[in-house]
Amino acid sequence: MSVSASELLTPSKSQHDAKVIGLISVAHFFSHFYMLLLPPLFPLLREVYNVSFTELGLALSAFGITSALTQAPMGFLVDRVGARKILIAGLALEGLAFILIGALPFYTALIGGMLLAGLANAVYHPADYSILNASINPARMGRAFSIHTASGHLGDAIAPVTILALMAWIGWQGGVVIGGVLGLLAALWLSFNSSLLQQDTSPHPAHSKSATQQTGMRLLLSLPVLMGLLFFVGIALTGGGLRGYSVAALHELYQVSLSEAGVVLSAFLFASPVGVLVGGWLADRVQRHDLVAASMFVLIGMSLLSVAILSLPLPLIAVLFALAGFCTGLVAPSRDMLIRKVTPPGQTGKVFGFVSTGFNIGSIIAPVLFGYIMDQGAPKLVFWGAGLFALLTIFTVLETGRRGRKQSTETT
Repeated sequence: MSVSASELLTPSKSQHDAKVIGLISVAHFFSHFYMLLLPPLFPLLREVYNVSFTELGLALSAFGITSALTQAPMGFLVDRVGARKILIAGLALEGLAFILIGALPFYTALIGGMLLAGLANAVYHPADYSILNASINPARMGRAFSIHTASGHLGDAIAPVTILALMAWIGWQGGVVIGGVLGLLAALWLSFNSSLLQQDTSPHPAHSKSATQQTGMRLLLSLPVLMGLLFFVGIALTGGGLRGYSVAALHELYQVSLSEAGVVLSAFLFASPVGVLVGGWLADRVQRHDLVAASMFVLIGMSLLSVAILSLPLPLIAVLFALAGFCTGLVAPSRDMLIRKVTPPGQTGKVFGFVSTGFNIGSIIAPVLFGYIMDQGAPKLVFWGAGLFALLTIFTVLETGRRGRKQSTETT
């Protein structure tokens, strides 16, 4: 059934869109909330489990690797059976995983719980984007994507404060259990409002399972989707280098205290969600999302290369970090709009699930690569590397945009 533009912009449709964005943003909030729920407890958990920090790190690796391996297959499942049930089940499963971790203070339970949580975490990107794509007025899609992304940043920020406050109140186990229960309550809320969540499923069901997989793999291995994957890898490598090692690099380069270097990194981290919200407004008002993203990557690259090449006062470095963070955030909605343009109808889950795996790939590579750079006593190379990765990502953006315009021309 076709809907006119005037109908799409009615107050009732605006209210509907706001409710859908709110529901999906709550789910995405918990996706990030759970990723940072346990790390603040590591000094305590090291004693509780009688293990090393390396062994605690293995629990995070179990989460990350499981999520990376299952995110693309989860996208196929979303497109086959619909995103609503998958999203609600994933959120409930992740809540149960953390209840398990809190209730059973054993290292094996930690590993098992993190494996379950990693599997559950794989549902969010394919399911969220599938629902947003099917439910939201296209004129508001950029803002919908930006609020969705910003909710993840909010989850990152709130998780450490929440778990430390809960630990001080009722102990670490009770705090983790409450964190898990919150996820179950959120899943219940989504279930009660599931009728609002439309699903972007394929309008042409495949005749056989093998046919579906063949068509799906052909799509995922197409050049524009592969460019989208590399796009996400580049973003993760740039951000991972800064988040993980910029404090140590600045400390060695400028002999500043760790707290002073941390303030510089905070400039990047706080500017990023502001950029996300501005980027959503901009994405709804431009057509050339590739040029927006490419321009931002130029600014990110030049900001970081300036830190690598020049000897600058710390306040100016903080300004450059804030600029890089703002531009990194502003890229996100245009990034999502670019991927949306190269995604055929009914394929949103698998495409967004596949390209989002690039985040996992970059997040696995970045700590090892930049850690090796620091071990070689070359802190400037942290900024060289992050800046060059940003500049290299420009090519993936422009190619994705070119392919998207070509597909739009062919279908009109």
